[in-house]
Amino acid sequence: MISLDQPLARGRTADIFEWDDGRVLKLFHDWFSLENIEYEFKMARAVHESGVKSPNVLELVKVQGRNGLVYERVRGDAMTKQAQQKPWMVFRYARELAKLHAQMHECVSDANIPKQREKLKHKLQNANALPVLSKVSLLKLLEDMPDGDKVCHGDFHPDNVLLTESDSTIIDWIDSSSGNPLADVARTSIILLGAANSQIPNLMMKIFVRVFHSAYLRAYFRLKPGGYDEYRRWLPIVAGARLSENIPELETWLIEQAEKKS
Repeated sequence: MISLDQPLARGRTADIFEWDDGRVLKLFHDWFSLENIEYEFKMARAVHESGVKSPNVLELVKVQGRNGLVYERVRGDAMTKQAQQKPWMVFRYARELAKLHAQMHECVSDANIPKQREKLKHKLQNANALPVLSKVSLLKLLEDMPDGDKVCHGDFHPDNVLLTESDSTIIDWIDSSSGNPLADVARTSIILLGAANSQIPNLMMKIFVRVFHSAYLRAYFRLKPGGYDEYRRWLPIVAGARLSENIPELETWLIEQAEKKS
């Protein structure tokens, strides 16, 4: 029987444990609903089958009264951890993040996964901190933005990339959708720049994240030229949508970004 005393990693929604035969168990905390776990199973299976570099999810299990998902094991560390240990490699890590994102955006899923536009619309409607006039304006802007059918992660940043000795893979697909890649890039920008502005207290780390973001963005648009102006138009929409996540330290900055004219 698995011991719950020695996880490989601990997280907000789940802990990770050794399983067997090159697999790991993502064991969710009691408060995390079975419906959300089943949703993650569906999303992880769909994106893996689409060709994205991601670990396959194998089964849903119950262990000592807790629900969990068994995943193919990837032996590596999060890009964030490696970048902190080797900050001189910031440009290499940024290029790797861009390469993974571009590869993801070549993939189309045939599964019935959520539409990015509907997810953004729902988030904007539930962004209570967003001024009413700004909300109306952003919902109208969203209507005018082009659709897409590519696999989009929805929460793509270095903590969700595992680096092995010879490869890399993307984890945590619960926010994934089918949609426009440029909106997904905008989401990554808002996450990284928001962290640098309001969530990281150390000045050197703030500078590191800003440099990393700039290098990532340049590398992405070298791999997938064009679309930069459209990406800029997505930024206020994505910033407004992130307000629905109720992150107090980001609220003022996100409102500023949501009300910017691109």
